[in-house]
Amino acid sequence: MRPWKLIESSEIPDDGGELRLYQRGEEFSIMLAGGGGELMSSRMHGSEDALAELGCAHLPAGQAARVLIGGLGMGFTLAAALRASGPQVEITVAELIPAVVAWNRQHLGHFAGQPLDDARCVVSVGDVGAILRGERAAFDAILLDVDNGPEGLTHHNNNWLYSQEGLQAAFSALRPGGVLAVWSAGPEQTFHERLRRTGFRVEEHRVRAHGRGKGARHTIWVAMREGGAKG
Repeated sequence: MRPWKLIESSEIPDDGGELRLYQRGEEFSIMLAGGGGELMSSRMHGSEDALAELGCAHLPAGQAARVLIGGLGMGFTLAAALRASGPQVEITVAELIPAVVAWNRQHLGHFAGQPLDDARCVVSVGDVGAILRGERAAFDAILLDVDNGPEGLTHHNNNWLYSQEGLQAAFSALRPGGVLAVWSAGPEQTFHERLRRTGFRVEEHRVRAHGRGKGARHTIWVAMREGGAKG
């Protein structure tokens, strides 16, 4: 098997380490430096697709809708959300690391069908948490594909998103009937309960990394805001 070739690297803000983009033949991988392992691969995106499909399943049919995606990754979640949405949707994808956006434009976009070129997509380079803190009843769906799930691996500030405070911010940023969908490398019962305490109605799904019944099992929580904001 041919070895991985380092293409580019980028520091993660606030001393979060370093991301590295590798290539091996036609395959690309984003890894965490220092033995942190693979974070995402151009080969496997079944669970990213499922995150978008589950999160966008309740968008209002035939109406304008707003979707927020936390984490661009290799663009697969964004591409699946665009496929699952109508022509009147506006999808904002927030990506903390500018290099990840550049890698998608230069090296990775063709894997997901160039979703950043879709006119329905808006890219926001920065912390998705800042958007959540600044919006009220603004989104019909929020998809979080940030880090490794409820316990931040690459950036400790990501932990806020999965805290009670972060979940309350997401709840408030959703319109009634809106959905928060969260990707995780594995299950975590305490996070499931935290979603319920915030006021969400929660479903937990186990999906395959590769799709078609192959690859590791990942977890997706689908949390619906049914009523008004919880006081």
